[in-house]
Amino acid sequence: MRVLIAVTHLLGAGHLTRAAALARASAAAGHETVLVSGGAPAPLVRLDGVRLIQLPPLHVRGTEFGRLLDAQGREAEPGTLALRRAMLLDALAETAPDAVVTELFPFGRRALAAEFLALAEAASARRPRLLLLASIRDVLVAPEKPGRVRETHERIARLYDAVLVHGDPGLVPLAASWPVDDPLREKLRYTGYVDEGAAVTAGGSRAGILVSAGSSAAGLGLLRAAAEAARLRPDLGWTILAGHGIPESDLLAMGRGLGAGVLARARPDYRALLARAALSVSQCGYNTAVDLLATGTPALLVPFEAGRETEQRLRAERLAERGLAQVLPEAGLDAAGLLRGVTAALAEPRPGPHGLDLDGAARTVAFIEDLARRPERASRGRPALDRLRATLYAAGARGIRVPMWWRDDDAVAATPALDRLLGLAEAHAVPLLLAAIPARIAPSLTERLHRARGVSVAVHGLAHSDHALPGEKPAEFGPHRPLPALLADATEALRLARARLSAEALLPVFVPPWNRLAPDLEAALPGLGYAGLSAADGPPVPGLFRADAQLDPIDWRGSRSLDDPEHLIDRLTRLIERSPMRPIGLLTHHLAHDAALWAFLAEWLPVLFGHPAVTVCDPRHLFRAAPVDVGAGAGPVSAPGRHARAS
Repeated sequence: MRVLIAVTHLLGAGHLTRAAALARASAAAGHETVLVSGGAPAPLVRLDGVRLIQLPPLHVRGTEFGRLLDAQGREAEPGTLALRRAMLLDALAETAPDAVVTELFPFGRRALAAEFLALAEAASARRPRLLLLASIRDVLVAPEKPGRVRETHERIARLYDAVLVHGDPGLVPLAASWPVDDPLREKLRYTGYVDEGAAVTAGGSRAGILVSAGSSAAGLGLLRAAAEAARLRPDLGWTILAGHGIPESDLLAMGRGLGAGVLARARPDYRALLARAALSVSQCGYNTAVDLLATGTPALLVPFEAGRETEQRLRAERLAERGLAQVLPEAGLDAAGLLRGVTAALAEPRPGPHGLDLDGAARTVAFIEDLARRPERASRGRPALDRLRATLYAAGARGIRVPMWWRDDDAVAATPALDRLLGLAEAHAVPLLLAAIPARIAPSLTERLHRARGVSVAVHGLAHSDHALPGEKPAEFGPHRPLPALLADATEALRLARARLSAEALLPVFVPPWNRLAPDLEAALPGLGYAGLSAADGPPVPGLFRADAQLDPIDWRGSRSLDDPEHLIDRLTRLIERSPMRPIGLLTHHLAHDAALWAFLAEWLPVLFGHPAVTVCDPRHLFRAAPVDVGAGAGPVSAPGRHARAS
């Protein structure tokens, strides 16, 4: 495809940084990608493989977003604005994209509405109609006037195919900062957080305090307080990084009396420094929060709150609620207060795993690809999908977040069907538990899984052999066999799986063939080394993390092809009503799929795992959740998060 992304950052470089990360991911996926930037050039923003079109840059001072300034600091003239609009439309005509993404607009950038609307209207007028998407961060600042909210919703309904929300509703849903009505809710696609930073090596000792305050001058107060605190307590080992928007005169004044290397400009190896720091002191902009989540660094957050800015405060408070940070108010901040906050934060335990989705760039590209492929983009699709969306929406309207996960059975070797399955899982960014038959695992399966992303492997019986008596339902580990034989086979199954699969991929989770398991063996599994159990539907087992796969789309007793989708929706509805917090598993069998079943997956995966009312559970977290009280009548629940997974 050809993709055009339009962004204008007016204060810091966060909007450009995120848009550039999406553009790089799009280019890396093989799409010709153009980024049109209307803000000031940012030296640390990478554009690998992306074509940049730079409009005459604009910026603002402080929080006066309605007063646009040109590169010379003068109020932007009408001619400058007209030139930007013409260049934006020229970029659309020249690029001839398949998809257009507007960053923040129409939820923000009202001062630039003329040029963004011109782009959106032109894209909608093309024939065939272009895919038009809005790209927004996790937290917005809603306008005070209700009419402006209605105006935004009208523009979304009239022009846009979807709204890509680059966040995890398990941390903060869009509705926490912006009014979400029914039509908007239908168009929301939560991508997870866009992690644009470099990978960091885990482990090693941490030392020192790293202070940062974004790229603009908005963090000057925090930097000054940190510089004074460093003069008072140099023994804490400070590194203070000032953004390129901080004037040189201010930098020199702050640096007086500080040791060599304590105060410096922002650096491209910031994330590596963060991964080695004992404590991060920073504001709580989007990219800063992602850096903290990616590195697991203890944090003291001083959210920017000038003017009507509430974005950083909300994000910081949600991180603090999960034990991932401490919060210090910006108002009245001085060196003494900062040192008190630092001392308290250093005494807190290190943050634990957060389970939040940081794979937002790849998932954004998958959403764009999926939406662009749909010939019915302007409509809502087939009746069954309409009912599925309505079912999930009804759950969300009652405050229910439906936990969903995916298991596929009978893996033995690398096959075209397995490639197709893994391709779907990666395209839709859905974690997958692959139940492999230990005695039949071929080397090709092990090799293929080395190249797979987001795939865990469970123990699917021993050899998938039917030991049932004549006339009984097939079972390998049913109650008709002696318990010692069952124990021996289950022990051998785990041994073989550990010998043939990597420790990173294998989960000690038992998946009985045909989903049938003797109760005596259930109780004995923890003693054999198993930590989890997954079957079709059953009660909790003491000592095991249980999550079942209850939605099987195959009509096994009839056509052995796709079952009636209405039956699946009925089943889903009953499961939600019976135990809304219990994870619901989709069960597939890639070796048994025909064209109808593959088409079903392609159509249903974006809804089952992309709907705002759904929490996507990663098996790696699902089977490490705290076991539920057996008397509670529900299975384990995944860690909170839009995608409860390690990213």
